[in-house]
Amino acid sequence: MCVGMFMAILDIQVVATSLPTIQEALGITPDAMSWIQTAYLIAEIIAIPLTGLLTRVFTLRWLFVGAVSVFTAASLGCALSGSFHMLLAFRVLQGFFGGLLIPVVFSAVFLLFPARLHALATTIGGVVAVLAPTVGPVVGGFITNTWSWPWLFLINIAPGILAATVTPALLPRQDVELGELDKLDLLALLLLAVSLASLELGLKEAPKGGWLSSNCIALLVLSASCLTLLIQRLLAAAHPILRLGSFQRRSFTLGCLSSFCLGIGLFGSVYLMPVFLAFVRGHDAFEIGKIMLVTGVAQLIAAPFVTALDGKVDARLLTAFGFVLFGAGLAASAFQPASADYQEMFWPQVVRGVGIMFCLLPPTRIALGDLPQAEVADASGLFNLMRNLGGAIGIALIDTIIYGRVALHAQAFRDRLMAGDTATAKAIGLAPELLRNRPRNISEEQAIAYVRPLVEKASLALCVNEAWALLAAVALLGFVLIPFARNKAASASPQLMPLEAAQPALRRRLDQLGSRSG
Repeated sequence: MCVGMFMAILDIQVVATSLPTIQEALGITPDAMSWIQTAYLIAEIIAIPLTGLLTRVFTLRWLFVGAVSVFTAASLGCALSGSFHMLLAFRVLQGFFGGLLIPVVFSAVFLLFPARLHALATTIGGVVAVLAPTVGPVVGGFITNTWSWPWLFLINIAPGILAATVTPALLPRQDVELGELDKLDLLALLLLAVSLASLELGLKEAPKGGWLSSNCIALLVLSASCLTLLIQRLLAAAHPILRLGSFQRRSFTLGCLSSFCLGIGLFGSVYLMPVFLAFVRGHDAFEIGKIMLVTGVAQLIAAPFVTALDGKVDARLLTAFGFVLFGAGLAASAFQPASADYQEMFWPQVVRGVGIMFCLLPPTRIALGDLPQAEVADASGLFNLMRNLGGAIGIALIDTIIYGRVALHAQAFRDRLMAGDTATAKAIGLAPELLRNRPRNISEEQAIAYVRPLVEKASLALCVNEAWALLAAVALLGFVLIPFARNKAASASPQLMPLEAAQPALRRRLDQLGSRSG
């Protein structure tokens, strides 16, 4: 199951690194190119909260098998696409069924494993979830430099077939409840899709067009309106497509908020590092991926230590410690010079990588560990949705800083250079003597052409640092939320083995434990 989730998350990153290659191969415009990612992300974010409903209909076993099978087939379709519209259609399929794979894994942790193994199972799932975005750039860069762009999708075929054929033998058999589809609230489903899709589009539009532009406001208002109507309908429905009752539990609500904060920092940092390394340092995708592997290695090293502590130490303390480390790693990057490279970025990445594991594993247990079995699938979808929404909002905020402040910093640099400020010249990499005495054989136009890229890179570097500072502030917010959570999950999670396989006496015992945890 983790193989399927890894493919779904990795696919986003490997494609992102190679969009220019796909654009050139298909002969599409830059605006059209961005839809290759946007279509996937919209479909994914709609699918995630539907995991609970689809689990009730198809069971955990067949939902996973169906999702990974369609995802694999869609990957083959993407690789064979000869036109933009065909690729876009298969990307929508990839996104929807890939989105189902992520919360299904975290549901399985609490539905299939005994409480004593929750920490280990959560660690394995968590490592896969955060490692894929980290190794994505190096995998995408290697494929782009070595093979052709269809291999970005063909790499999913073999592991997808393996996961689809092996998993059914490992998961418990349960009866498919197709009758649940007769109760499907189509209006609620439409409201959910429109709300999340318009939110994603609004966040995509805001950085370039402005948060107060008519398009952005219209999309965000549409999203908020549909969300309001959706919540009213879900609360009144006898058979809601999404159960919101878990939000009545304070630990789940705060766990979701911490997941939201983590999503902003996690996806924001994975987005921000390539921006700096590509446009300021001039590295290619493969070099960027190699530098970013430091975070992944730190996560792998930290994972067994977090597992050993989880369940023995108050989950709130572990989470708070994680957000402190994560915030410190983000804040350290906020002071990096434009010349920063592997060595300067090494330790901030290590600190962030360790912190991420503490921010992911204990909060997952806080949010999901004490829920009744009937609520786990829906709650897992909501928990993962919050992390993805955090990532979407975080990237939108980063782009807002970059689009909105690069020109301001560039103008400030130009003004200081015109005034003869040698410190500014040194800061952008210009020799002070060239500022004071321009060589006679260099025209003013040539001098401007030489200085302009230096100013642009220095301005972008400042904006990147401001974005790092914003992410650090969000991590601080995540730290502030933790003391308000309860710690039931850290001390005693209920035994959540499938009830169909339990003996009557064990079933009664499970019900007792579930009622106590509630």
